[in-house]
Amino acid sequence: MTGMSVEPYREITFDKDGDGPPGQASALAALARQGVGDLVLFAHGWNNSPSGATRLCSDFFAPFPGLLAPGTEMGYAGVIWPSMMFTDEPVPDFRALVTVLPEKEPVIGRLTELLDAAPAEEAAFAEFGALVRELTDVDAESVAVREPVPEFLVGDPVQVCALFTGALEDSHEEAFFGEGLKKYWKGAKEVLRQATYYVMKKRAGQVGEHGLGPLLGEVARSAPGLRVHLVGHSMGARLVAYALRGLPAGARPVASVTLLQGAFSHYAFAARLPHDPGRPGSLRDLQNRVRGPVVACYSRHDRALGVVYPLASRLANDSESLLGTDDPRWGAIGHDGVQAVPGTVGLSIAEALRAGVPGAGCVSVDAAEVVLSHSDICRPELAEVVVSASRTGR
Repeated sequence: MTGMSVEPYREITFDKDGDGPPGQASALAALARQGVGDLVLFAHGWNNSPSGATRLCSDFFAPFPGLLAPGTEMGYAGVIWPSMMFTDEPVPDFRALVTVLPEKEPVIGRLTELLDAAPAEEAAFAEFGALVRELTDVDAESVAVREPVPEFLVGDPVQVCALFTGALEDSHEEAFFGEGLKKYWKGAKEVLRQATYYVMKKRAGQVGEHGLGPLLGEVARSAPGLRVHLVGHSMGARLVAYALRGLPAGARPVASVTLLQGAFSHYAFAARLPHDPGRPGSLRDLQNRVRGPVVACYSRHDRALGVVYPLASRLANDSESLLGTDDPRWGAIGHDGVQAVPGTVGLSIAEALRAGVPGAGCVSVDAAEVVLSHSDICRPELAEVVVSASRTGR
């Protein structure tokens, strides 16, 4: 591929349902017949275009050739899925939203108008709340009959926007006072970003479980000796983790998993939730489907996961639950690593680089020394962690 930093490189694409064009598994399996023994497969987070995702893959993979042991034949692949960037900005770009949700363009257009105008009227907030529900396909039936949805999608729009405003300002007491209703459009921007997060959360899981997982099963049947190393950033970390759930029974092509600033629960791999021992994490024990380690790199500098992620993760039917971000129930794996999994090894990035990561089990690597924001992942140190997990380094 022109402009790609590494070769051989292949690109795997999926639509929002996890469907992709025919022949993708065969293209990956063919690498093994060309002498490739290890394949690093990277899934991007929220990006506003396929070309942007390809550039990210190129930047991320660039350090790898210089880190590999002599004689190692490494192949590379990018998973391109319809997503949008999860940056530290308070509201997603209109064009990016339309790119990944084209059927919602009229809704997105009106939402953008309201956010730009910021009218100090309750009726405007009511319209905003209705449009956000339409954007996320949340209606009265889904709330009453199907799966629970975050309270911020169904609560009183003025109250919800006020609470988000207060949370973003780290001053909950001021949430209902100060500059009148106009002030709460700051929180409304965050509501929209979290609404798109809710959509992308479901989409990433769908693509991983029903797209990438089965595809890796096909690769394993055609090229049983190929060792696959899954890497994902942000929502892409969720995607590759859920691919483990979609692997066919008995298939074990995955030799390592590295999660970079993962935007999903730090309890995902737990057999029991600490706050509800009768319930497991959504990926309970799936680390056992990986032949090598499952490494979660995290950073306290990631405001998106440390402050904003918990706000969107609370599903309690009480909008007061939006207040505060220190409840461990709602933590992200990219903010403080794997939690509630006995035997998990904790390392600093310096320790991981000096001695390498363990050969199996869950590993949490504190990468705060090099990762200074949610999207700060194109670092040679993180590439070295992936190589260490894959057992292909010098």
